[in-house]
Amino acid sequence: MKKSGVPVDVILAKLAEETGKTRGRVQKASEVLLSPLDTGIARTPYEVVHTEDRVALKYYRPSKRPAKRVKTPLLIVYALINRETMLDLQPGRSVAHTMMDSGIDLYMIDWGYPAEKDKFQTIDDHVNGYVDTMVDVIRKRHNVDRINLMGVCMGGTFSLIYTALHPDKIKNLITTVTPSNFDTDQGLLHIWMKHIDPGLLMGAYGNMPGDIMNIGFLLLNPARLMLDKYIGFMENADDKNFVENFVRMEKWIFDSPDVPGETFRQFVVDCYQKNLLIQNQMEVGGQLVDLKNITVPLLNIYGKFDHLVPPGACDQLTRSVGSADVEDVCLETGHIGIYVSSKTQKAFVPKIIRWLKKRDGK
Repeated sequence: MKKSGVPVDVILAKLAEETGKTRGRVQKASEVLLSPLDTGIARTPYEVVHTEDRVALKYYRPSKRPAKRVKTPLLIVYALINRETMLDLQPGRSVAHTMMDSGIDLYMIDWGYPAEKDKFQTIDDHVNGYVDTMVDVIRKRHNVDRINLMGVCMGGTFSLIYTALHPDKIKNLITTVTPSNFDTDQGLLHIWMKHIDPGLLMGAYGNMPGDIMNIGFLLLNPARLMLDKYIGFMENADDKNFVENFVRMEKWIFDSPDVPGETFRQFVVDCYQKNLLIQNQMEVGGQLVDLKNITVPLLNIYGKFDHLVPPGACDQLTRSVGSADVEDVCLETGHIGIYVSSKTQKAFVPKIIRWLKKRDGK
């Protein structure tokens, strides 16, 4: 009788080895998950220096003042969707901490949580109201005519509008993952937004619920955002550092304020559906927003693999403004990775700091 060529003893030994490893990993995962976890976010010290309605201005005072530092204060305008705590999510990968540690006088707008009474607030209320007030507060605190402005996603769009309408108050402008051209089919979000009725949603909900927007974002890539990441969690549940950072990210994702209804309606209609901003046809507060009025230096950073704000939504900006000093930086990352991945942390914040230092004295 011919002997089988299958090495059964080797297979059984390998199975026993893998079973032992799995048992060890499960035991370690149980210990990690049952132990005290450090999952706090937004740990960098700050003080609230001004409030108006639900909106607060956070100041991150530099812990040191190096000789070669950016002396002009910087205001970051975050999106109305999710919260600015993304920029201070975890130790070692905090945009806020790195900027503060480099000597920058850093300010961030915390949009708070809109209430029912806020549903009629417009883009004008946010840009010419809250943002302009915060800019003036910073100018007065530091006795300067102009400040540096940085916008994130929708907050970047607000920053473009603000700089076009108030060019005398801004020294340098930075846009990060900022949509300016909405006539693109690169991202599923842009396709969906062309076909929704924001007025109907506003009539039903008043403010646009953060939970509904979160469901929409998850459905943009359900395999990765609802399956793969939790499979990845189970595979790394024995790694305490991984688990802590995973929980921090989940805390941020599901801390989703509502968006004032009228602002949501205007943004969808004027930007996603009519693409008025890049065509210099958008009106805010009765004023025409002409991007050619932006003549200050502009640094435009976006992600090559961003599924929310794809490159096609960002890469027309620098040739649409009036500034001669413009630069595009496309990083090989996604919408969130640009702020939290260890790889882009080495390219993102240091690039901004170098860019600002070079233009600080002009």
